[in-house]
Amino acid sequence: MLEDASASLLGQYLAISRLLAGQLEFHSAIRAVAKEINLIIPNDHMDVCIISPDNTYHTAYESGFETDWGKMPPALVSNSPIRKLLKGEVECMLTADAGVDPAFNFSGAFSRPIFEHGLRSRLHVALKVQGETIGALSCSSRKPDFYTPADVARARAIADLLAPYFFALRAAEQAKRSAIVEAEARAREEGLRLGALRLTEALEAERQRIGMDLHDQTLADLTRFAKRLERLSLMPTISGETLEPLFRSLQHSMQDLRQIIEEARPSVLQLFGLTDAIENHLERSVRDSGLPIGHTLTDSTDGATERLGHSVRVALFRIAQEAINNAIRHAQGDCIAVGLSCAAGQLLLEVRDNGIGIGKVARRPGSGLENMRTRARLISAGFNFGREQDETFVRVSLPLPDEETEQ
Repeated sequence: MLEDASASLLGQYLAISRLLAGQLEFHSAIRAVAKEINLIIPNDHMDVCIISPDNTYHTAYESGFETDWGKMPPALVSNSPIRKLLKGEVECMLTADAGVDPAFNFSGAFSRPIFEHGLRSRLHVALKVQGETIGALSCSSRKPDFYTPADVARARAIADLLAPYFFALRAAEQAKRSAIVEAEARAREEGLRLGALRLTEALEAERQRIGMDLHDQTLADLTRFAKRLERLSLMPTISGETLEPLFRSLQHSMQDLRQIIEEARPSVLQLFGLTDAIENHLERSVRDSGLPIGHTLTDSTDGATERLGHSVRVALFRIAQEAINNAIRHAQGDCIAVGLSCAAGQLLLEVRDNGIGIGKVARRPGSGLENMRTRARLISAGFNFGREQDETFVRVSLPLPDEETEQ
């Protein structure tokens, strides 16, 4: 009879090994062997918990029924009812009634499922690979005093079968996560590279525009002034009436030059700060458009914008500038609202209008929308746009630096 029982156990252990083959993730592996384990060690609930490589967290994979152990995200090893085993302090834990056993109940222990599901008799053995504890096999029964030392010996044999397989699954999962993190980092790097390239192209186009403005307008005006002065220098007498058109043209040329400089270099931003610069641009743009557009700017940041670095403030100003210009030129609405606010450690810049929305043309590479997105990415800010509540919005969010952070 003893030989028959040993042969039967050996067959069940071999069955567990066969069932594990081909399983590629933790849940499917547990489900595949749960029935065989239940034949060897009867249980109402069984789980395998796996420790994270840094030994800080553990994740439970359950069979029988779900508890908060399996539903919750990775939990701290220090709060586990079997923390002594997971930390390698003991090889196994056995209790007749976990509801009253102090080893399973301590300050901060995540023991709620024990009481919710009446898991009284419990046995746990370590999953070990090359002497290192990587997790635990746990079996529970609602009957008190159900498990014996013989069950512990069988559980150890099962744990020896499970441990290398689950170690391999953990290593594969870690490699997969590392590959994902690396791929995401490469994608971000490539995105920033392409974003910087697009912004460089946009800046080059802007430089060309400024050059053309200076050549076609200001330089042409100055050339005319020089020729007029040359002619005047040949005149025996010069009257005020002769000089008056020259002075008027000179004033217009100076005004045009100031406008070009203002568009190229936001002096209000440097002198008075981000909020005043955006407000100044909003008011001037609406006024110059000649359109009946209502406009508001609200700032509830309590001066937090001034903690931002100079390059960040310039980028936010340029984004707001582009969004306001787009709203005025294309939206066909009669109201523009700009808002600056703070929430949960984030600064939020939002430009809204009640116009017709952002059309397909705005989504083409090189458009103002693309430039705004690129500027946001280069300062590690979130960028979003769309429609909500019959309004078009452009939204930028970025973490606020600590008050101690130097500019």
